[in-house]
Amino acid sequence: MTAYAIKTEVSDTGAREFAFDAQKTMYGGKRIAAGDTVYLFASENSGGRGLFARGTVIAAEAVPLRPELERQTPRVNVRIRREASARRPLGRAELKPHADWDDGKPQTELNFKFYRQATDKIVGLSDVAAEFLDACF
Repeated sequence: MTAYAIKTEVSDTGAREFAFDAQKTMYGGKRIAAGDTVYLFASENSGGRGLFARGTVIAAEAVPLRPELERQTPRVNVRIRREASARRPLGRAELKPHADWDDGKPQTELNFKFYRQATDKIVGLSDVAAEFLDACF
């Protein structure tokens, strides 16, 4: 199993299950599949506060590419079951100081993947980043 993170608008951060449709993917996010671990971030662009839960993908399917578009980012529909709630905050404010893109720190990986281009998305994570995020639970 692989670890992923999703940053998107979340209307109810206390829900037991989440369904996200047509989510943009980057950094390997298009390979997300049932059984994978996902760290959920409520997008600050939509009033959220960053990391709030860890879950397991219960369903994932690629959204078909539109033939009339020359360039497009792969998108997926995912359903996630909450497994744990975050015990400490982790969002843009906590990750912003980590901007030395070559330092190898998990915080820098998260800052780069989520906030260098601040759009909502699903991203693949390194084992080091997943281990770092697990410490938040």
